[in-house]
Amino acid sequence: MLNKIKALGGSKREKKEIIINIETLETRVAVLEDGKLDNFHIERQEDNRIVGSIFKGKIQNLEDGLQAAFVDIGLKKNAFIHYWDMIPEDAARLEREEGVRAKSSTRRRKKYKPGEMQKIFPVGSEIIVQVTKDAIGTKGPRVTANLSIPGRYLVMMPGTHLKGISRKIDDVKERNRLKKILSRLPVPENIGLIVRTAGSGTRKVSFARDARTLFEIWKDIEHGMQNTPAPCSLYNEPRLAERVVRDYLTEDIDRIYIDNRDMYDSTRQIIAKFSRRSRNWVQLYAGEEPVFDYFDVEKQIESAYRRKVWMKSGAYLVFDETEALVAIDVNTGRHKGSKSQDESILQVNLESADEVARQLRLRNVGGLVIVDFIDMKAKRDQNAVYRTLKEALKKDRARTNVLQISQLGLLEMTRQRVEESIFNSGYSDCDYCRGRGRVKSPLSMSVEIQRRVSESMRKDRNGTHSMRVTVNPQVLNRLRKEDEQALIEMEQEFQGHLTFVSDGHFHIEEFTITNDDNGKVLYTSIES
Repeated sequence: MLNKIKALGGSKREKKEIIINIETLETRVAVLEDGKLDNFHIERQEDNRIVGSIFKGKIQNLEDGLQAAFVDIGLKKNAFIHYWDMIPEDAARLEREEGVRAKSSTRRRKKYKPGEMQKIFPVGSEIIVQVTKDAIGTKGPRVTANLSIPGRYLVMMPGTHLKGISRKIDDVKERNRLKKILSRLPVPENIGLIVRTAGSGTRKVSFARDARTLFEIWKDIEHGMQNTPAPCSLYNEPRLAERVVRDYLTEDIDRIYIDNRDMYDSTRQIIAKFSRRSRNWVQLYAGEEPVFDYFDVEKQIESAYRRKVWMKSGAYLVFDETEALVAIDVNTGRHKGSKSQDESILQVNLESADEVARQLRLRNVGGLVIVDFIDMKAKRDQNAVYRTLKEALKKDRARTNVLQISQLGLLEMTRQRVEESIFNSGYSDCDYCRGRGRVKSPLSMSVEIQRRVSESMRKDRNGTHSMRVTVNPQVLNRLRKEDEQALIEMEQEFQGHLTFVSDGHFHIEEFTITNDDNGKVLYTSIES
């Protein structure tokens, strides 16, 4: 089998490949374009991913000041919902799904008066909601009453009569063909449909098959709405491997490689529902070498976890991710321009724009993103970099909004945040530095210790001033070699006695001051 795979995609990289790695604790999916990692997804067995899931919840409280409500959907944290998302709006749904724009989607969101929403949704009333954003950090999940369930070629929108076609399908003849297919599909009442980008060029029979599957799902949801008490789950999105096959499998996919027999069999069965011919794209990887190593994916994934990312030209990017935003700094590094300085800067910035868009996808970061490009004098150069980034972001399935480069040389943009980034989900804060990446120097600790000792001596009314100070060995080394005279002068000033003891188990920023006569702790640097 391994030889067969080599013949298909080993010696000569094909246009687009999906590599699925199934392990006991996690599933990883890599999307390659000409052998280069273009998208990466990871899902662990213990992850409770609920984005896309539908719940029957209960209104817990309404906050008119926030124009939002909190809903009990049966999880540890209540879900958050904006007032304007509690009452379904057809235009909002069309705008959200596959970039379909409705004429009325630009209207301003209604602001509800105090007590107005209470009349529609009193506390304790039930509401059907769908999760649009996972719980991140201390915040609960975000939900909406605008329901949408994606299929292979269609997105079903219960509660609306709307029909639309993805804006990414721009061929006029194809759009007209798809409109005819949509108009002839037998659709139940109060069900809207949108043709996804993957539907371009698809036969009518495939749409009919996809629609039947979606309508069956909605029947099950309706049964739960009528017969299961709130709070409860009515629909769950499939696991990662199945979602990727559903969302990525288009005509430009050459092969899907899976290293697990069960997943290989189930994936072929899923694909066969849509296209019998397409199931032949799925190949079982049975080589001795791990599949991600065989396709040179593992090394490429490592770059998504690094702070510094090098590019082919010798320039590099620096990523700093905070809770509120992501800052990206562009540096020339080892880049050697062959022409003028302005042209060299433009080359680096254009390359960086492409890499920034790719890294945002790989890292799955969201929220506010600030990119500090190298300063460009010419407005045309700034516009070229802006357009390059906008074009590169078209590959991104998350919604983005990009502003022009400012006078300070900064580009501001937002990227839809649906779940934790791979860095935050894969790493935990260091117990030693508490997530800061740095600790105080021995000099800083010496200054702080002297300050606290002086304070404790002033407060000691007994007049004995006999104190024991326990510190980290590195700090004690500093106190003995460089600050001994300052400590002697402090003893003379307060007529006291100081004893310093090292403890190898102490953090470098940890120290305690104890009254040597009665053992009472006078000060400790450890937070309670």
